[in-house]
Amino acid sequence: MAEEKGKSSFGFAYYLDTCKEERERGVTIQCNTKEFFTDKFHYTIVDAPGHKDYIKNMITGSATADVGLLLVPAEKGGFEAAIAKADAKLGVEEGQTRQHARLLYLLGVEQIIVGINKMDACGWDEGRFTEIKDEFVKMLQMIGFKPKKVPFIPYSGFNGDNLVEKSDKAPWYKGWTANINPKKAVTGFTLVECLDNFIQPPKRHPELPVRLPCSTVPQS
Repeated sequence: MAEEKGKSSFGFAYYLDTCKEERERGVTIQCNTKEFFTDKFHYTIVDAPGHKDYIKNMITGSATADVGLLLVPAEKGGFEAAIAKADAKLGVEEGQTRQHARLLYLLGVEQIIVGINKMDACGWDEGRFTEIKDEFVKMLQMIGFKPKKVPFIPYSGFNGDNLVEKSDKAPWYKGWTANINPKKAVTGFTLVECLDNFIQPPKRHPELPVRLPCSTVPQS
């Protein structure tokens, strides 16, 4: 179907972007969900929009999340735009990933994973990965996250590298390490390993009064 519309590279996106406008424009507009299972957990993906015009939809979806997966492109120019600081004098808008990270923190999403995507676009260059990770650490510290509690995973979503199985395209990659608490750190190579071994189910409090968020209040 994606090939029929001349968007063969959007094939995987079509799995989550199901409405006609999303597929024609090539952007996620509304929050869509899909479920999958790992060895330990049952996950529901909330695919939130990245485009600035639909940030309200992104907030609605992220407010329900236990875990945030921040994606940033490794390609030259893509990463720099994603974490750009807003500068009204220069007409520079805040980068989408920087904005999303800040919103996740404000929404109380404490567990995050950073996925450095499109590593194939930079030839799986170790220097590029290190550059991105170092800059991301600075950004997370400024926002309020603790970088030692954040796994950084280089991968290629389109090719499937380091998603389920460890890729052989980056011999320099020794895996991710992240602290669950001050006395315990976990390690791994892939995103699925991270979802299985790093993420901790949050404590629920069914005995407390119900909280019902409202997003719209119609006026009479």
